[in-house]
Amino acid sequence: MFLYFSESLKNESMKKFVVTYHMTEEAWAESAKSSPEDAQEGMKKWMAWSERVGSQLVDFGTPLMGGQSLSPGGGAQPSTHGVCVYSILEAESMEAAIALMDGHPHLGWRGDCQIEVHESMPPPGM
Repeated sequence: MFLYFSESLKNESMKKFVVTYHMTEEAWAESAKSSPEDAQEGMKKWMAWSERVGSQLVDFGTPLMGGQSLSPGGGAQPSTHGVCVYSILEAESMEAAIALMDGHPHLGWRGDCQIEVHESMPPPGM
């Protein structure tokens, strides 16, 4: 993962975008019932998307599970945001990052699946 970041720093005109993929509990349950063949077919679609995006996909990401929402008082509860995967893109603008997501298979799987794109900002003073 660090190799991807150090390589991508060579092009400082590009901005980084964190992409989060969301699905409902029902969608999670449905995906858990997928056969290995169906899961592999779904991954082929993701891989085709990643090939189309090319080097602008800085980090393909991984599935996420068991998210916890932390409170200022130190408590933790299960997250209700349905984040299931992340990716990191590099693009010149938010519009360009959104365009890279066009046709992403996550949006075509079920009507209740969503994708969010967030620009990653440098920490103040760095």
